[in-house]
Amino acid sequence: MLDGKVVVAAAFAYLGLLFAIAYHADRRASAGRSIIANPYIYSLSLAVYATAWTFYGSVGRAASDGVGFLPIYIGPTLMLLLWWFVVRKMIRIAKLNRITSLADFIASRYGKSALLGGLVTVIAVVGILPYISLQLKAISGSFTLLMQYPQTVMPAKEGAVPFLQDTAFYVALMLGLFTIAFGTRHLDAAERHEGMVAAIAFESLVKLVAFVAVGAYVTFGMYNGFGDLFERAAQRADLAALMTPFAGDGAYANFASITALSMLAIVCLPRQFQVAVIENVDEKHIAKAVWLFPLYMLLINLFVLPIAFGGLLHFQSGAFDADTFVLTLPMAHQREGLALLVFLGGLSAATGMVIVETIALSTMVCNDLVMPVLLRLTRYNFSERKDFPDLLLDIRRGAIITILMLGYLYFVMAGESYALASTGLISFAAVAQFAPAMLGGLYWKGATRAGALAALTGGFLVWAYTSLMPAIARSGWASVDFLVYGPWGIEWLRPTQLFGVAMTDSTTHTMVWSMIVNIGAYVGVSLMTRQSATEQSQARHFVDAFAESGELPRTWRGAKSVAALQMLLARFLGPERTAELFTAYALARGRESSADLEGDAELVRFAELQLAGTIGAASARTMVATVAQEEPLPLRLDEVMAIVDEASQVIAYSHQLEEKQRELEAATASLRAANERLQELDRLKDDFISTVTHELRTPLTSIRAFSEILHDNLGLDPAERHRFLGLIIKESERLTRLINQVLDLAKLESGMAEWHSAEIDLGEIVADAANATSALFRSRGIALEMRLDPAVPAVLADRDRLMQVMLNLLSNAVKFCEPGVGRVLVRLSTAAREVRVDVRDNGPGIGREHQRIIFEKFRQVGDTLTQKPAGTGLGLTICSQIIGHFGGRLWVESEPGQGCEFSFTLPAFSAVARLAAAD
Repeated sequence: MLDGKVVVAAAFAYLGLLFAIAYHADRRASAGRSIIANPYIYSLSLAVYATAWTFYGSVGRAASDGVGFLPIYIGPTLMLLLWWFVVRKMIRIAKLNRITSLADFIASRYGKSALLGGLVTVIAVVGILPYISLQLKAISGSFTLLMQYPQTVMPAKEGAVPFLQDTAFYVALMLGLFTIAFGTRHLDAAERHEGMVAAIAFESLVKLVAFVAVGAYVTFGMYNGFGDLFERAAQRADLAALMTPFAGDGAYANFASITALSMLAIVCLPRQFQVAVIENVDEKHIAKAVWLFPLYMLLINLFVLPIAFGGLLHFQSGAFDADTFVLTLPMAHQREGLALLVFLGGLSAATGMVIVETIALSTMVCNDLVMPVLLRLTRYNFSERKDFPDLLLDIRRGAIITILMLGYLYFVMAGESYALASTGLISFAAVAQFAPAMLGGLYWKGATRAGALAALTGGFLVWAYTSLMPAIARSGWASVDFLVYGPWGIEWLRPTQLFGVAMTDSTTHTMVWSMIVNIGAYVGVSLMTRQSATEQSQARHFVDAFAESGELPRTWRGAKSVAALQMLLARFLGPERTAELFTAYALARGRESSADLEGDAELVRFAELQLAGTIGAASARTMVATVAQEEPLPLRLDEVMAIVDEASQVIAYSHQLEEKQRELEAATASLRAANERLQELDRLKDDFISTVTHELRTPLTSIRAFSEILHDNLGLDPAERHRFLGLIIKESERLTRLINQVLDLAKLESGMAEWHSAEIDLGEIVADAANATSALFRSRGIALEMRLDPAVPAVLADRDRLMQVMLNLLSNAVKFCEPGVGRVLVRLSTAAREVRVDVRDNGPGIGREHQRIIFEKFRQVGDTLTQKPAGTGLGLTICSQIIGHFGGRLWVESEPGQGCEFSFTLPAFSAVARLAAAD
């Protein structure tokens, strides 16, 4: 029996499962083992596009327009064909600039404008409120309908209920708390929400299974397949008309306008930008998504028409809202399990949208609305606030609750006046206003900040006038007279027939007029205005994203002091996080600690990127300017040009000379560095030749001596002759190994060696090397003990090269131990964001002088380790080269008579990955 307790318990159990999935994914990400680094997970996360509108509203639209529901899904399918060129470019730009949101992306393109970012945020919040109200309506409506079971009756309108008794109000609160738990645990908004993405991918599967299940039941359970169902529908004139595409007046225009809107929405919706760009792990995943996501859309829409026709055939006309057919058909046939599955599928569709959308909007509100105002009011004085990171998180959490409450308010005011699909189209038309500024900015260098501001302002005002205001008026919250007669009786200003032009539907009307104003203002104002220097730099960086080397344009000359820069970041990120970032930055550049850093342009750029991931690009630029040297002038390009025009030719010529002088100094410095590198290479060459000569001389001398003995003593005893032949073969094998080592070392020295870096579990490498040498240990009677920490993070390295290092260290340890009593200990541990491996033997050991020489110069190992067997020098040299290539170091510790311990460390993969993303 489906009573209230069962439904509520199922809903909370399902939400608990989602949270468990998210928690597990976050734990895996913290351990360096991401589960979303998968093209299938990425493609499923894109299916957050399929909201309650898809789950319920598509059937409702199909019941009134037939195949008219298809453009909403044809548009994204067509847009996916361009994703490899458009979205891949966005991903590359976003990763390089640590973009946090759609507003941050557009603001960064036009000179990191705080005003533009704030405008985009306002449009996004206002435009998405109808869409959020749609989800609240779907969840509360389906819950209320399910509470009527076993009766199947339409409940009273939700808007007539006081809000404290309104299901939608409590749904909004619950979703707000759930979203806070999902998306505001990390301060850095540029970092991926791996738990959220994993949960959204799972929800996409649930809603697909639920919708296909009810569709299969209606088609094959209630009727005898597609043929029977469509044949019965064709016998009714009203249903037969729904099977004819483009039957009504203006059907072609409506089809084209909705297709265009949905094409833009799949890119411009904040939640789609979040999952497609911000949460992307690897841009190569797009290649899989371009066919997998359209396949998902096909499957989830396969049974839309059958369910619509099944509902229209089963229920009396007007008895039920067609949006509810997905749920009421199983209820009417007492399919309790299927009805509950449908409810959970609709819950998945709605919660997925609300979670991702509000996370994206809250980031925009915090970074592009609240932060710029907060910075101005406090005049950048945060030195007395030690809880500023917590304050930023609280702002985002407050924004989530506020947005959901505003969505509930819209639901109360206008939600009951429109079907689900119509409500969604209002939001689609709103976010479509971002398309000219966003897509145009990717391919047109001449677009200006003023043009983008004019376009967004004009398009948004037309959308609000022709779409939002009529929705509010029809709900009874405003007079409908201006819809009929126009404001002040001016009929050509009627919102539904602007300038006297009557169109077939409101969506086409809003789309046409808003795009005319938007694109016209964007192009016209951009042609009439000039860019600032920052705009020019950002435009070049965005448009030429594929052609550039991957480095951001230089903006700063340096910081007044590294301490000031570090203190600035600590105010926003916290002291511990800041210290971790600076230490990792220093280690990646060969410095022992952050105290050795210089306040150069690269460090300032690094700091700006870290701040951008937390407070947005515009606010980060403002804050870094307070500690950076030679802050760019806040003059527009036309003002600068006017000053230059008034200056004398002598000043202009002197500037040219200064520029040439700087270029000459830079060229001289480059030549000096090249000369020093050549000298270093020459010295390394001499050392290499000396080492190789020494290593090869010993086996060659032995082979020559043994050969002369055999040649000069023809009557040598056969047993003795056989012994000398065995020695010659043994030395020949040793010579072959040395030649292979020389060739390998030569490749490493010349840079011609092939490297295949990947995320590596060092514990597996150590275990495999121990297994490979186990026969050697047993043959010599050497005991091998392994102490491997199972929780060590992964490293970024070449698996075969690391195996070469471990085999060399283990085989050397065996050689140094006395047979029968020798012991070798291998340890694997983690310390200070590094993974460490120690190989210790109980052999004779080496003196401190030899240790110093080994530590300073591994090329001399073969000359200095006189207590150990010859031939180990090149092997250790290769090991040192390999470990150094991956940012680690190799060293030796020993005392004579107390054994020897060779150790090496490699950076943990998580630290390397953060730095790679920052750069």
